[in-house]
Amino acid sequence: MSASSLAAPALTLKQQIGQKLMLDFRYYCEDKDISSARCRAPMTTLPAPLAELLTQQQIGGVILFAENLENSAQMVELTQQLQRAAQQSELGAPLFISIDQEGGRVARIPRELGTAMTGNMSIGATYARHGTDFARRSAEVIATELNALGINLNYAPTVDVNMNPDNPVINVRSFGEDPQLVAELGGAQVDAYQQHQVIAALKHFPGHGDTNVDSHTGLPRVAHDKAQVMAQDIAPFKQIIDAGHAPGMIMTAHIQYPALDNSTFVSKDGDTMIKPATMSRAIMTDLLRDELGYSGVTITDALDMAGISHFFSAEDAVINTFKAGVDIALMPIAVRNQDDIAKLNALIDALEKAVQSGELDATEFKQSASRIMALKASYQLLPKHHKKLSKQQAVAKQVLGNPKHRALEAELASAAITDIKNGKNTASMLKNAKSVAIIMPDTRKCMALEQALQANLKDTQFHCLSLQGHDPVKTQALIAEVDLVIAGNASPAQSAVEIGGMDDSDAIAAFALSQAQQPDALERLLKQAKNTQKPTVFVSLRAPYDIARFGSYADAILATYAYNIDVDDGETVQGPAFNALAKVLLGQQIPSGQLPVTIKQ
Repeated sequence: MSASSLAAPALTLKQQIGQKLMLDFRYYCEDKDISSARCRAPMTTLPAPLAELLTQQQIGGVILFAENLENSAQMVELTQQLQRAAQQSELGAPLFISIDQEGGRVARIPRELGTAMTGNMSIGATYARHGTDFARRSAEVIATELNALGINLNYAPTVDVNMNPDNPVINVRSFGEDPQLVAELGGAQVDAYQQHQVIAALKHFPGHGDTNVDSHTGLPRVAHDKAQVMAQDIAPFKQIIDAGHAPGMIMTAHIQYPALDNSTFVSKDGDTMIKPATMSRAIMTDLLRDELGYSGVTITDALDMAGISHFFSAEDAVINTFKAGVDIALMPIAVRNQDDIAKLNALIDALEKAVQSGELDATEFKQSASRIMALKASYQLLPKHHKKLSKQQAVAKQVLGNPKHRALEAELASAAITDIKNGKNTASMLKNAKSVAIIMPDTRKCMALEQALQANLKDTQFHCLSLQGHDPVKTQALIAEVDLVIAGNASPAQSAVEIGGMDDSDAIAAFALSQAQQPDALERLLKQAKNTQKPTVFVSLRAPYDIARFGSYADAILATYAYNIDVDDGETVQGPAFNALAKVLLGQQIPSGQLPVTIKQ
């Protein structure tokens, strides 16, 4: 179907509804005895029932997760299967095939295959020296790889202004704390994505930067007055819109903003609560469209997140979202088996009745669907070789993680590393050390740094110490014996979005429990090293706010903003941030990054 013909037909109500839904098929179980909640069979090839669902209900888009993605050939075949199912519908419009491939900690494509980069805060750290260069080039690489796979919509860039050191879900996903810096870097990425035929979705409107609650697990509230909201939270969105960067989509935040809308709703448990932004017409229509002048497509954050699902039924969540004026409902119902397909069909019937009864405005509903179709018509959503599987697979294999892309990833990792204190002295510290203790949050991170250093220090003895399940007595004895301590910390703990989504919430909770004692254990070891006058280097591997706690124990302090592991075959463990860190520690490279956030010491 040609792009120009997408906007031509007048959509039926059923087609409008289908186009306004974005579904996830992360898992699918054919066995009727396996419940949706228990289904953990990754959907890597499109089963007939899901193909039929896409065709019959004329669904507008899907979101892919790590479980859907195995290798380049399989990814291309899956996206082609999805597009064929959509094209066989009466409408025949191509699908939005979407993904969270922000870079850094949020990357769905297997890291050993795709180029994930080291993330937004590392880009923010390069801004003073390199301007928007790394923002633009990293987005070009990610877009090129997505396009080769047949993925045409990326939920990026994140333009939340991280003002809260305790933010559990944004932190290094933000470019920094300066709205102007965030706007410039975010705008550069929007342009780069969309020039390479991947639609950008700015997130999370009106801003998730000053929260200490993860909307995957609760309903955060931002207490800023309106002047502060406009100057900080909303400023990047406004500047990007005003500058003509025209993001194809903007994603909502499941956050209460009483300064913007203090109206209330009654939850499914009978509690009266302030509306989250996702369901606020004052925010999503009056502010975003009327005041800020945004005319593109809006999409919710995932509706299975606790910030919504704890308070609304699936049907109420979607209806309230559409009442607010949001165009697309993302992940309204998890589709894991035949029962879920029946639930989704029932939701579609309920939406049809809501429009027919006037509960949802029919004219506005039609206009919303038209915006979606116009966006589809503006992009080449189908790859060049979408009808030739083997040709497209060959392109993907050549593009994904190619040497030029990896070289940029390494360049960004190096440019981001920030010397907080005495970073130039680490080479002499290593030179004078015959034995070195490397303390890391887990063994793989320790091995990545050890192997990167060992290539240049073959006569140095390294001792890897993991804070997961270490023996305190043996560890303290080792600290007493070595000549140098290099200690790394990664905080805050990973959130659900980084691993995949709400299906990982139990694993995240267990992981958080395992991490809970790590800071105290690390601090005890750093105190010991300081009391015994052991030269110590502290490395902040994630959000650099932890320097305020641990920095006073160290003789030298560095920040990397990332700890990606891209290669892990059981013996070799490598990551771009650790390779770059090793070069700085060895004095082979001068750290040139600058902190994009303020650390209170």
